[in-house]
Amino acid sequence: MSASPSPATASNDAVARMAAAVGARYCISDPSEMRTYECDGLMSFRVMPGIVVLPGSTEEVARVVRIARELDLPIVPRGAGTGLSGGALPVPGCVVIGLSRMKKILEVDLENGWMRVQPGVANLDVSKAIGSAGYYYAPDPSSQSVCTIGGNVAENSGGAHCLKYGFTSNHVLGARLVLADGSVVDLGGPVLDTPGYDLLGVLVGSEGMIGIVTEVVLRLLRKPQATRTFFATFPSTDEAGNAVSAIISSGIVPAAIEMMDRLAITAAKAATGVDWPDVGAALLMDADGPEAEVENTADNAVELARAAGAIEIRRPRDEAERALMWKGRKSAFAAVGRISPNYFVQDGVIPRSKIAKVLREIEEMGNRAGLRIANVFHAGDGNLHPLVLYDANVPGQEQAAEEIGGEILRMCIREGGSITGEHGVGADKAVYMGEMFSEGDLETMSLVRCAFDPETRLNPGKVFPTPRLCGDRPGPHRPHATEFSGEAWRE
Repeated sequence: MSASPSPATASNDAVARMAAAVGARYCISDPSEMRTYECDGLMSFRVMPGIVVLPGSTEEVARVVRIARELDLPIVPRGAGTGLSGGALPVPGCVVIGLSRMKKILEVDLENGWMRVQPGVANLDVSKAIGSAGYYYAPDPSSQSVCTIGGNVAENSGGAHCLKYGFTSNHVLGARLVLADGSVVDLGGPVLDTPGYDLLGVLVGSEGMIGIVTEVVLRLLRKPQATRTFFATFPSTDEAGNAVSAIISSGIVPAAIEMMDRLAITAAKAATGVDWPDVGAALLMDADGPEAEVENTADNAVELARAAGAIEIRRPRDEAERALMWKGRKSAFAAVGRISPNYFVQDGVIPRSKIAKVLREIEEMGNRAGLRIANVFHAGDGNLHPLVLYDANVPGQEQAAEEIGGEILRMCIREGGSITGEHGVGADKAVYMGEMFSEGDLETMSLVRCAFDPETRLNPGKVFPTPRLCGDRPGPHRPHATEFSGEAWRE
């Protein structure tokens, strides 16, 4: 593979001014130290930033943004770097603003069901902080022990239990953010609905292109009275997919219903030690709510799974066994590393009724390319996560894996779905936006972005498939995804 683009390091003046804004300790300009920030979880694409700064407060973020604007430098916000679509991928010469130091829980109001946090707070730490009081935070990405609230807001992250409770957008009540000119604004507040335009709806899922979030007001929920879990195995993904359709169409709304195919099961067993059998597919389902209702719901779902062809139904004997079942599911992405030196994870959405058909097509894609594909996904809302396994040391395999990823996204569009469910578009999927949306759609989206960032300074090169500046003003040049696609991005 070819090397990353030559680093366009920041000038001495930029380094000095940034260091004065956040402290020399939190200003990184040495190329060897900036290697950590070359990419996010999509590690096949790497670009060296010009400088990395780690502010500790809203005021410091604002100062850094104003300095970057004065020096005409693009800005790339970054959370924990766990994103899988290249959303935090730098562009040459940019300022990466890392928010990992901002990890304070600022305020908790259980009586009214909300919490105010800084963006660097880990997702799981929110629930840990309030668990003893009987509350929790519902969105639960698989990386929730390390991914941060700021990144969740940028990507509108989901998780297994978002089928019933909704994505991040359903649990953000307010936010403080720094705009591209360095001004600080507040959107929403600690109430369920505020008057006026739904600017929070614009912010959540905007992938860092309209502002840098420095505080978030989160909606908290009471823990359900009871949760019932079952694990069902099936001969193939056909029967498992039919079981999902039957359960949802019956009117049951599970808290979560997850599917894994044979290869994903094999990986999870190798990583976690779960005693799952060697079968074609498995479902893991949670039902929660009032105890009497949950028992009835779980029993009905089990009967529907049996009618669809389940081989075996297991119910955990205690909380420890239930936790192990979920550990097997949530470890699936990382577990694939046990059975393959490299893998490429994709994220698309299809109608639930087409799960069996689509999984057969994905298997055929892998067979044609000579590559294995593991499938683990949020079956209840049709959110696929195919993992294409390959060996980067074998010439052509990485390119073939990425081509399959593109084929899968195009198939999702053809089947009436989407190119992303929860991982965002970032740099990785920008090229497919033009296949899902018309030019008019994209122009309208661009107008919204330009209302917040008229110089397109924040996170350039993401989401939009072609370079777009605001209005007819020439403006500064901002790199876009198409300029760094292909081998120029690779190690």
